[in-house]
Amino acid sequence: MIKIENLIKKYGSKVVLNNINMSFGKGKVIGIVGENGAGKTTLFRCIAGLEKYSGTISSDFDKLRNHLGFLPTVPFFFSKTTGSEYIRLICNARSKKTGDLNQRNLFELPLNQYASTYSTGMKKKLAFTAVLMQENSCYILDEPFNGVDIQSNIIIGNIIHQLKELGKTVIISSHIFSTLSDTCDEIHHLKEGNIIKTVGKENFSKLEDEMKLATVGNKVVNFGLK
Repeated sequence: MIKIENLIKKYGSKVVLNNINMSFGKGKVIGIVGENGAGKTTLFRCIAGLEKYSGTISSDFDKLRNHLGFLPTVPFFFSKTTGSEYIRLICNARSKKTGDLNQRNLFELPLNQYASTYSTGMKKKLAFTAVLMQENSCYILDEPFNGVDIQSNIIIGNIIHQLKELGKTVIISSHIFSTLSDTCDEIHHLKEGNIIKTVGKENFSKLEDEMKLATVGNKVVNFGLK
């Protein structure tokens, strides 16, 4: 269980997250949606202990960060580190053995190649593989489907379902609403630093329609495509 109480995050005088209260249970997949700049990544970084904030983030663990796997939108790689070296580095941080990397190479990546030369999608898949090998109890996946091919998206979706079955806590964001509706138990709508709505599966389609209407409105019509 992860519990957030009265979380406020500011950059100078700008309020990025405004009095956030929410909880994430074991065996649950929780989606966070919102426009660019809504505060999703900042929220994730606060939970991961990468940002200072006011309020409280508590969990069942003494140190949440030691049990949390964080997949950022844009993973970082050292310039002269191969894919296999990166995986070993991430696993060593949790004192986990990698096992047979050839057998565990989910996305058939060129692990002997420098990770910095990978495409955007390959980097995302490498970072995701490494985080999974840490065998964490909680996962934050910031846009895991972004820039990844269709076949790999299917694999990622299947993995998220398996993490749920294993009793893991998974917090995920995506701009592709269908990926959230396929994997999540509930979705929180974050707007301008505020949670404005929380819905269960039975209302996912309604939330999607509301977000489409708010985003598109008459903009395309007013643009006057010819």
